[in-house]
Amino acid sequence: MREKPRILNIRTLAKTRLFHIQQLELRFANGVETTYERLLGSPLGAVLVVPVFEDRQVLLVREYAAGMDRYELALPKGRIEEGEGVLEAADREIQEEIGYGSKDLQQITSLTVAPGYLGHSTHVVLATHLYPQRMPGDEPEAIDVIPWPLDNLAELTARADFTEARSIAALYMVRELLDG
Repeated sequence: MREKPRILNIRTLAKTRLFHIQQLELRFANGVETTYERLLGSPLGAVLVVPVFEDRQVLLVREYAAGMDRYELALPKGRIEEGEGVLEAADREIQEEIGYGSKDLQQITSLTVAPGYLGHSTHVVLATHLYPQRMPGDEPEAIDVIPWPLDNLAELTARADFTEARSIAALYMVRELLDG
């Protein structure tokens, strides 16, 4: 296994409410020194929830995606708040976004996106035995909730408004898990 590069210096380039951009000066084991930049997300990470009914209907949300400047379908997701565990955050997020709680939450895996420069983990949680339960959320407008058959992923992934890689990966993993 390779030796990690030694961090010689870290400098903050910018910091906002959501993001922290750092510049790292690194020395690799072979002596090469270089500069990297990284974007740090929430230190606690986030949850992405796959809410599934007994008939294998999954609940998706349609909400505005500022990064793409369009409305996107995706799974419910959100930041883990201070003092929350992964499963607590997952249950809170689905109550806020889709109006359901879960009697059975199971952490499936953790995913990263662009780990070469983005320091952020998303914890994928399967939510079953759903029951109606709404909590107020922090969204600026009502979120559309769209039921989708888990067994019809090919049609979903062919849609132009379903491109979020974490949601796609999570749905395939959960389908595989449920199929045994």
